[in-house]
Amino acid sequence: MKQDQAETIALRVLGWLVGNDDLLPAFMGATGAADEDLKARATEPEFLGSVLDFLMMDDVWVVQFCDAAGLAYEVPMRARQSLPGGADVSWT
Repeated sequence: MKQDQAETIALRVLGWLVGNDDLLPAFMGATGAADEDLKARATEPEFLGSVLDFLMMDDVWVVQFCDAAGLAYEVPMRARQSLPGGADVSWT
């Protein structure tokens, strides 16, 4: 997956999180992001990587997002691997 495609997937995840009243506060707390960061940093590949990292913390979230977006379940992981730091992540 190319980086621009990965960024698009991450932006879709971010949009999904913003629309999720239960998960958005958890994301904000886990990343330390403030409301203004969501817009200001949405174009930064590193921030988008953190969006994907958060999503992949729970398989249920991945399934919910992918089902809502009509994507295969492995797409978020493939997108994460295409963003900065993604090649170095160990999911054990």
